[in-house]
Amino acid sequence: MLPDANSPIIRKLNETQAEYDRLQIELNDPAVLSVPAKMIAASKAAGAIEKLVGTYRTYQSLLKQLGELAELQRGDDKEMAEMAGMEREEKLAEADQLMEAVKDELVAAEDNKVDKFFLELRAGTGGEEAALFVRNLYEMYRKYCELKGYKFEVSDFSESERGGFKEVIATIKGDGAYRHLQYEGGGHRVQRVPETETQGRIHTSAATVAVMPELADVKIDIAAKDVEEFGCRGGGPGGQNVNKVETGWYIKHKPTGISFKMTEHKSQTQNKERAWALLRSKLLQTELDKQHSAQTSARKAMMGSGDRSQRVRTYNFPQNRCTDHRLGGEESSTKNFNLEAVMDGQLDELIAALIELDKQNRLEAL
Repeated sequence: MLPDANSPIIRKLNETQAEYDRLQIELNDPAVLSVPAKMIAASKAAGAIEKLVGTYRTYQSLLKQLGELAELQRGDDKEMAEMAGMEREEKLAEADQLMEAVKDELVAAEDNKVDKFFLELRAGTGGEEAALFVRNLYEMYRKYCELKGYKFEVSDFSESERGGFKEVIATIKGDGAYRHLQYEGGGHRVQRVPETETQGRIHTSAATVAVMPELADVKIDIAAKDVEEFGCRGGGPGGQNVNKVETGWYIKHKPTGISFKMTEHKSQTQNKERAWALLRSKLLQTELDKQHSAQTSARKAMMGSGDRSQRVRTYNFPQNRCTDHRLGGEESSTKNFNLEAVMDGQLDELIAALIELDKQNRLEAL
């Protein structure tokens, strides 16, 4: 059934279309074109909703055709009315499919504004086994990004004694990357027999995942006195590209205790810029969590808060089962996924289910 002209979703689409038209006027304004920063901002904003507006305009054109066919159906020419009725049935089905595509684009438009984001993994309860699990998660996300063609760069990491990761931070960039990986935030639990377990007992360990968008147009004021920073040596997981010179950058925010080093670039200047970008993202996320704004709370109600203490997924190795608890309980066979495939980076089926859940809830929230 097609939405009513006064429905919330149509109102939202009309607002988005008006915003796109306004941006197009800006992009033809010499005053905007003469300032690169303004031109780039307007171009990116328009690009994020261009596909949505195009699909919606096709839908509007189809509605107009449906109206014309309805007029023909009410006419005196019976043969023409019958033909119009048959065509109208086909057009209605086409409009219904197009509206579903519009809904998909509407939900994706907000997420597509995020060009780049940080993925942070930290070991939780479980000691060395938790650190090894973080390394497994790191490899899972790295393989997924490789399969999807996303850029995946390690910014900071801390290895454990047995080669696991106490923590690792990566920068991810690519069309649709944030759209697909934004739901990973929260507590991840693993159930398996650790390598150090001699009696074959299954242990439960945990890791936490945070997904933090890097939003260039958001300003976070950070007092210089609150920050400690200095150059340091770089490096990568497994001892890759370890620098003998100080190209990395260490930063610490004293009031919150947030600290890390950035080593993804060969230039210390670039690493310093990226370190500040990550710090701003972390502080912004902290502030958003405190505020519990209407949008954030709605999203958290749908997908889970992303709070690090919240369990969103369980990886059960003995049963080769991966369960996402936002999609259903552990006993629901339709909500379990093949663990071996998931750990190999084949996350499409799992992520598609989360996207669909998010879509339905966001549309209801309108």
